[in-house]
Amino acid sequence: MEVNPFGQATKWLNPFLPATSRPSPTPRSSSMPPYDDKHTYHIKVINSSARRIGYGIKTTNMKRLGVDPPCGVLDPKEAVLLAVSCDAFAYGQEDTNNDRITIEWTNTPDGAAKQFRREWFQGDGMVRRKNLPIEYNP
Repeated sequence: MEVNPFGQATKWLNPFLPATSRPSPTPRSSSMPPYDDKHTYHIKVINSSARRIGYGIKTTNMKRLGVDPPCGVLDPKEAVLLAVSCDAFAYGQEDTNNDRITIEWTNTPDGAAKQFRREWFQGDGMVRRKNLPIEYNP
């Protein structure tokens, strides 16, 4: 899976996903501007593998950070543009140290419909995960 960031005032560092996922660079963190308004940025998630995958996105602070769409299914080489939003908050008065977005993905079962199923992540199959810590600029 490959993730490409878009948007002004966003800084991304590029570590790699596990070798078993046939990775491309992914963002590790972003810097977000002033926090008195809601801001939305976009990242592009690309399934760079030869198999259909299901993906799910989680955040550690659902009041502050949101992702749309939060889950889906991607065919090989297919991409989706995710909207990552940060709601207004009182920077410096709230703990932001553990803010992160987590992308989880797994191969879908052979012959499965292109409809996301949470149970794909609960069985014996391998679920891959990438944590993207959020860095806020004061």
